[in-house]
Amino acid sequence: MRLILVAGTTATAEIDGISAAGADKDLLGHTPGADAELLTYGDVVRAPEVPMSPTGCPTPALVTRAARELAGFDVVTVDGGLGIPTGAPTVTVGARPGGDIREQDPVPSAPGAFEAARQFGWKLPAEEFVLGETIPGGTTTALGVLRALGEEWSVSSSLPENPMELKEEVVAAGLEASNLQTGDAAGEPKTAVRRMGDPVLAVVAGLTVGALETGTRVVLGGGTQMLTAAALVRHAGIEAPLSLATTSYVADSVPDFEAAASALDLGVTVSDPGFDAVDHVGLASYAEGVAKEGAGMGGALALAERAGVLDDVAAKTFDSLQRLEVDNGP
Repeated sequence: MRLILVAGTTATAEIDGISAAGADKDLLGHTPGADAELLTYGDVVRAPEVPMSPTGCPTPALVTRAARELAGFDVVTVDGGLGIPTGAPTVTVGARPGGDIREQDPVPSAPGAFEAARQFGWKLPAEEFVLGETIPGGTTTALGVLRALGEEWSVSSSLPENPMELKEEVVAAGLEASNLQTGDAAGEPKTAVRRMGDPVLAVVAGLTVGALETGTRVVLGGGTQMLTAAALVRHAGIEAPLSLATTSYVADSVPDFEAAASALDLGVTVSDPGFDAVDHVGLASYAEGVAKEGAGMGGALALAERAGVLDDVAAKTFDSLQRLEVDNGP
């Protein structure tokens, strides 16, 4: 089995109060590259440090890495618009860093990246793979895409208190800047991502479409950003079976998660890594609503469950935190 991580950036993440995917704004742009390094090497090699939330919650990439070490799956990173180069090897599909969705054309590379990723999906030598993402600010851009497509579902947040009001304000400003009304991009996924999304969504959706068109099974590993990717796939006219694997932290906190998954005809797997029983303040904060998902965590946990090692992931993650000398909370 293989997990494919799409890593990228959006300037939308720089809006105050949007994301907890980094200890501060100076480190925010390093998070996707650092996540890719952690999944590949088990440590950061070019990024300045292991990504943490402002409250000391460690990146979900550490959980995905722990699951990888236990279950033995491969990882491939796709450059989905990285703003800062990563030390991990990457596949390039022409994506560029995304702008603020309050701009008129925040992701001009989206159509080309979608098609290049689609071709990559056609050629992947796999019967099945898990697809994950890492992009700070991605739930806000996901909300923008959903509204452009005419979908009314909510999104999750890396923060314990989801700033939905702020996100809706940002999306409303983006729609106005792009001269769009809600639903104007229905059936036009590349337009929805270009005007209201981020480059990672373009790559994830394109890769999924290409794979499904050749009969490859795809498991979207993540939360509401991956639900949004599924919406893009369905709006591209693809009706093939599609699955989503997420964490209990997302499934239990997003009121319309189940309804959205049902509307998109997704098979859903929900895993609980049991961090509330771990003696680490940062990990325990997952159960309090921090982070919740990211870096393919839900998909990696599903693979760990298949391999019969899910119950070992929490301890393995804790061991990694100790090895990397990550503090036990703030």
